[in-house]
Amino acid sequence: MEEPRNEEEVNRRANEKARKRKVVRDRILATKTVEKGLLIVHTGKGKGKSTAAFGLVARAIGNGMRAGVVQYVKGKWQTGERTVLERFPDQVDIRTMGEGFTWETQDRARDIRAAEAAWETSKAMIEACRGEAPRYDLVLLDEINIVLRYGYLPLDEVCAFLAGKPPALHVVVTGRNAKDELLDIADTVTEMTMVKHHFRAGVKAQKGIEF
Repeated sequence: MEEPRNEEEVNRRANEKARKRKVVRDRILATKTVEKGLLIVHTGKGKGKSTAAFGLVARAIGNGMRAGVVQYVKGKWQTGERTVLERFPDQVDIRTMGEGFTWETQDRARDIRAAEAAWETSKAMIEACRGEAPRYDLVLLDEINIVLRYGYLPLDEVCAFLAGKPPALHVVVTGRNAKDELLDIADTVTEMTMVKHHFRAGVKAQKGIEF
């Protein structure tokens, strides 16, 4: 193909390519007709799983939707996202149920009790979305993958319950090491890959970044 000779020709060719891409894109979008509540999983060793999930909560708020949040691990942290969401009491219910990371509590029995209490709260939120007047449009189960990894909750029960969630409800699940059984029933799975992390260079957790 002959190389374009001037900027005007470069622009003309680029615009033509963009037009063709739009035709293809519109054709693909026309086939996407299903509207349903999604089960979304954010997992992987990289940073940003909960951050992305809270971004979805913020997006829901911006669209006038209601969200429920259950934090399975970070109960002892005063996080920025909790402070922000508490400013929208009419749209967000946030429950911080965790006792901290396992290496902080050093009490497996207490961790299990906290996980069980958080799961009961999670089920109640999801059940409140059945019928003609659902309480929430989106429910976030933050870091539930951690307690599932340690076996603090029965995996089969959790997966069966989430698979039978109300059809219009979006549920977002976060935490590294998501179980294969959970991935199998999910609609969308995103794995955060760690390429580089400041923690390994001796940088501590910082306000506004980690909490």
